[in-house]
This record gives sequence, structure tokens and C-alpha cells, in this order.
Amino acid sequence: MTKKVLFITYYWPPSGKASSHWPLQMIKYLPDSNWLPTVLTINDDSFSHKDESLSSQIDEKVEVFRTKVLEPFDLYRKFLGKEKDSPLIASETISLDNKDLKHRISIWIRMNLFVPDARIGWYPYAVKKGKEILEQNKFDAIVTIGPPHSTHLIGMKLSDKFNIPFFPVFIDPWVDIVYYKNFKRNPLTLLIDNYLEKKVIGKSSKTIFVTESMRDDYKNKYQLLSNKYEILHWGYSEDEFASIIKESVKEEKIILHAGNIFDYQNIVPFWEQVKAEISKGNKLKLKFVGTVSNLIKQSITDCGLDEHVEYMGFIPYSQVPQEMLNADYLLVCATEKRHLPGKLFEYLRTGNPIIAFGDDNTEIAAILEKSNAGMLFNYSDTGAEFFKKAYSFNTDFGYIKRFDRKIISAELGNLLNTSFNP
Repeated sequence: MTKKVLFITYYWPPSGKASSHWPLQMIKYLPDSNWLPTVLTINDDSFSHKDESLSSQIDEKVEVFRTKVLEPFDLYRKFLGKEKDSPLIASETISLDNKDLKHRISIWIRMNLFVPDARIGWYPYAVKKGKEILEQNKFDAIVTIGPPHSTHLIGMKLSDKFNIPFFPVFIDPWVDIVYYKNFKRNPLTLLIDNYLEKKVIGKSSKTIFVTESMRDDYKNKYQLLSNKYEILHWGYSEDEFASIIKESVKEEKIILHAGNIFDYQNIVPFWEQVKAEISKGNKLKLKFVGTVSNLIKQSITDCGLDEHVEYMGFIPYSQVPQEMLNADYLLVCATEKRHLPGKLFEYLRTGNPIIAFGDDNTEIAAILEKSNAGMLFNYSDTGAEFFKKAYSFNTDFGYIKRFDRKIISAELGNLLNTSFNP
């Protein structure tokens, strides 16, 4: 019997945000599990970074509803005297390096007045459109994707009104997300935010986490709700790698970082080690796809690596797997012990050796050890041992197959079935 599921996600093609990849792939394969998805998202003119190549992955049978959104970042631009269409880098909007008074005021407003996040302006429009959709069609489940975690409030509201099972997906933590750690939030704001977080989990049929460590963290925080918790990893898409092959060997060995890299991921000892390896005659080149913070660029310059680095900037996601495959080594920086960057799974699929940094990140360490794909270091380490052992890594593709999103989508289908009432 075919069932229907409503996905509520802020990021959806043509958004270039990596957050859209997981729901996009789940929706692609869910019909194989007899679940027909519909999508509720925002107008596509609201995205600052667009990637039209992702739109080609959407099945024409998938119905997509879009609504307008009250976007506070437009007010942020106006407040700081920026042009309306000027791109914003998320890390820069909360950077503590910027001492400008207006910038500091905007940070305080974002951290304390927008609860749970700065995307709460979508809530009234999404709830209104969601009611219209659910009044006109019978749905058997609601899935929400966060961050932004305000989407979970939308799903909870609709779930309550229409008595439909509700499955929030936590790609990152909510109240304790990493970029809040350097800010002192108002006690009342924290009280409200924790209340909303607990309420969403309590109202859910199941709450889905994309890492074991995040699941374990929430088990400790809300022990009485632990029967609600499930894990579905971020994974990789086999289709994106099946038709590409590694291009010819280059004179320099490429160390690739794919995706944005921010100030708090600055691995200075490693940049210094790369310089040391080059001085010993090891021909290496750093290559970055995506946004690189100015602080990291300066650190790389200070290490004397300007002649050995390439900044590609933003490229269509359709080109990224080829860049990963062509590289010799793949670099990933976890922001904290609960963080399992999505790119890690795509890295695993390439079979190229992975050098990872993340303090006390036992989950990444375990995956790399079980797959024999690379090594994890703390941020204070140089990573020198990786270069000594790089040739010994031989990825176990039998192990990593469990992270294929086609398999993960089937697991999601089974999870949705647990709350299905015909």
C-alpha cells in the first residue's frame, strides 16, 4: 500500500547548501519503499547561494510547494549598510573578530530574540501553506529537517492539528549547536529554547539523528525520551560516483578540503606540517572547494604555502565528487565531538586516504578504523603520522556500503512504517 509523507525543509534546490542533500536523496528513493513524498519549502529567490545542478535530481512526480519567508538577514544587511543582494557567509554574521558595534548588536539580537533561530520568520507562512496541503490531501507522516530547527516547530504544529505522525531530523544539535558555544545567551532565551527542543522530541513519533554521538548526547539530556531516538547516517549517493573515474596522476599530491571551512577549524599545526613535508621534497598542494575563512587563508600564507594552495570557491555540487576522486588525500575538520561532517561519507566512497581532525571525536575515529580509510588527529596535532602511513590505507568498500543513501532511505521508509495507521 502506498503512503504519503510531507517533507518540510528550509533548504531545497536550487539552494546550494549541503543541508539539502540528505532530504533530496531520501525523497529520491522513498518511492521504492512505497512512500510518496511531497515537499514544503521556501521560494527559490530567497537563497544567497544557488546550485541549479541539484534541481535535475528532483523527480518530476514530486510535488513541491513554496512559500514566501520573512528573512531577517535582509534586515541584517540593511542594518550594516550592505547591498540587499550582497552574499552573506554564515560564519561572518556571528564572527567575534568583527568589533563593529552594529555587528555586535546584530549578534545579540540573533542569539536572543530569534528563537529557536533566525529562520523563524518562515513559521507563519509554512504553517498556513501546510494546513492547505493537509486539508486537501491525506498524508501519513510528516518529516522535518533541521537546522534550521524552526522547521520542527512547523511540523509539530501541523502534526498536532491533523494528528499525523511526526519525525524531526536533527542534522546538527539544537540548543547546543557548536556556533553558540562562544556566546552568552539570555537565561530566558535558553529556557524557552530548551522547552521547545524538549517539546518537539516529546511530541515526535521518533526523532532522527545523523550521528551516534549526537543521539547519545540527547540520551543524557532527556533520558526519559530516549525511546524516541533513532540514527540514520548522512551517507553518500552511489549514483554520484558510479559513472566517474579518477583522472590522470598529477605531479603534486593534492590534499583536498571540500565544503566551507571556518575560523574555528583552523588547523595551524597541520599547515605547518604540510610546509615541512614540502621542504623535505614531498610534493604537496592544498586545494579548497567552497568558502575558506580569511583567518585560515592568512594562516596558510603565514606558513609560506601561497605557492602550494588553490582556492576554487563555490562550484556546482555535480562537480564535487570528481574533485574528491581526483585528489590524493582528503581533509575533514570536525567542529566538536558530536560532529560527523557529511563530506566524510563521500570521502569514504572515493577510496582515497582521509586525514581528519576533531578533538575526542570517537565516532569518526571508529569509522576510519573500521573502514581502514584514514586517521583522526586532535586539533593540536601536526598529522605527521598520516604522511608516514598514507600508503597503508585500503578502504573496505564492503563496510562503507551501509552508508549508501539508497539503503538509508529504505531504513527511513521502515521507520515511517512503524507509525503508519491505515
